[in-house]
Amino acid sequence: MEENQSQVTEFVLLGFQLSAETELLLFWVFSPLYTFSLLANGMIFALICLDQRLHTPMYFFLSHLAIIDMSYASNNVPQMLANLVTQNRAISFVPCIIQTFIYLNLATTECLLLVAMSYDRYVAICHPLHYTVIMSWTVCRVLATMSWSCGFLQALINVLLLLRLPFCGCREVNHFFCEILSVLKLACADTSINKLVLFAASILFLVGPLCLVLVSYTHILWAILKIQSGEGRRKAFSTCSSHLCVVGLFFGCAMVVYMVPDSSQQGEKNKILSLFYNLFNPMLNPLIYSLRNAQVKDALCRVLQVRSR
Repeated sequence: MEENQSQVTEFVLLGFQLSAETELLLFWVFSPLYTFSLLANGMIFALICLDQRLHTPMYFFLSHLAIIDMSYASNNVPQMLANLVTQNRAISFVPCIIQTFIYLNLATTECLLLVAMSYDRYVAICHPLHYTVIMSWTVCRVLATMSWSCGFLQALINVLLLLRLPFCGCREVNHFFCEILSVLKLACADTSINKLVLFAASILFLVGPLCLVLVSYTHILWAILKIQSGEGRRKAFSTCSSHLCVVGLFFGCAMVVYMVPDSSQQGEKNKILSLFYNLFNPMLNPLIYSLRNAQVKDALCRVLQVRSR
């Protein structure tokens, strides 16, 4: 047993297991989407840095979200694109574990940042007169630091528990990247502790944050309904609708993957959902925020006007 375990130095990512022609087609479809995702999030981040009018708590958190989306996609999508056009789908053990760690870290951090953004909207709408006091830059930095720190610690705990497991026999990961549940299935030891910790993390960093977001938006909705003018209600809701779209997309996919009981068909569904929040979600986030946010569009126009002079 020990001899077999020592020989497992790499895994094989099975990916989508389609015909060569279909996978080549997917490569040409996904490559522009990945490129657009990087450019769009990079544009959002650059606009926030360059435009003084966007130096507010809301856009401070949005800049962190843009960094996460670029990192999130770059952690998994290049490997997937390479596997679509090559028959060599092997990934060494250490890069696989690093990929798992980064993925868990960024996913948890995004969950907590979305909570911070919902709290920011709650304070802005429900306590507008005290907004600058409550959402001071010190508070914003603390919330951001806590989000990144919790993400790091959660990922570190799960990866350390993963590293204690022996891997022998089958090396085929039924996914397009080293997703932790797919890797755990290859361990030739009891993984109940790993799954328990992962489920507890899902409760703490998925269900918990989602409940906090829902509480914030319940108060926000109640405050909006009290606004007398229709124009005032429309303006208040427009500041929150973009964030609600992102929350729905991210939490919906993540909760199906990590909280729905496993089944024989669940693996293929999880690949599709994982593809959505690894590729499409990072691409949609800047579109949602830029197309539905007048301040971002105005900032882009100002930058373009300056460049054209």
